[in-house]
Amino acid sequence: MRKYKTALTIAGSDSSGGAGIQADLKTFSACGCYGMSVITAVTAQNTTGVTDIFPVQLSTIEKQMDAVMTDIGADAVKIGMLHSTEVIELVAAKIKQYNIRNLVIDPVMVATSGDKLLQDDAISALKTILLPLARVITPNIPEASILFGKAITSQSDLPHAARSLSYNKKVSVMLKAGHLSDEALKDVFFDAENDEVIPLESQRVQTPNTHGTGCTLSSAIASFLARGDDLMTAIRNGKNYITKAIQAGADYQIGHGHGPVHHFYDWWK
Repeated sequence: MRKYKTALTIAGSDSSGGAGIQADLKTFSACGCYGMSVITAVTAQNTTGVTDIFPVQLSTIEKQMDAVMTDIGADAVKIGMLHSTEVIELVAAKIKQYNIRNLVIDPVMVATSGDKLLQDDAISALKTILLPLARVITPNIPEASILFGKAITSQSDLPHAARSLSYNKKVSVMLKAGHLSDEALKDVFFDAENDEVIPLESQRVQTPNTHGTGCTLSSAIASFLARGDDLMTAIRNGKNYITKAIQAGADYQIGHGHGPVHHFYDWWK
């Protein structure tokens, strides 16, 4: 019998479908993986903002993860919104229990709309307990500035910041440059496995449809790792996928705020 390549997302639900669990599952499917989910919180949100967050109880999060891992398993795991210290501690323990190596963490703190998705007291737990377990983390500029402890304001700051966030070269860092004002986007990837800083350049797409871009990129990277790509290839394929998804979604209008990217651009326009 044939076997699927499997990818698991541990994150919050987005009722508007553009980010969170919904974006992750779309991305897994588009990138050739069988997607599964552990829902950590239910959010009420749309393209204009987040109006409510309802945390899932810890025992249910744990049972979701056990149900998936003891039966199907996962070739890669992506982690997004965890919301609280208690959830971070639980998920970290489960990552260790199941010895998950292909772990991609998007350190979600704030939604595209500006709404907070991580409690202030959970930032320390994220930095000390969970992020060191990752194979690669994918912070944007505001997230990296919080983790780095210093404002990142220019392209020249990125290589040093990426290295500094690598936990002494144990965790690779995909530092996204989208929040900078440069016309050309030059993300920086620090490959901790080869001790190398690699610039990844692309043209900026002028569009308000950026809801869920971070979720989508990290899920794409996880998908390609699940399919057997080496880390650098997974990073390049993931960036190529999100770039095309943004380009394809730029001409659509959904809602009245930041619309989503087009996850299935290869299948329909």
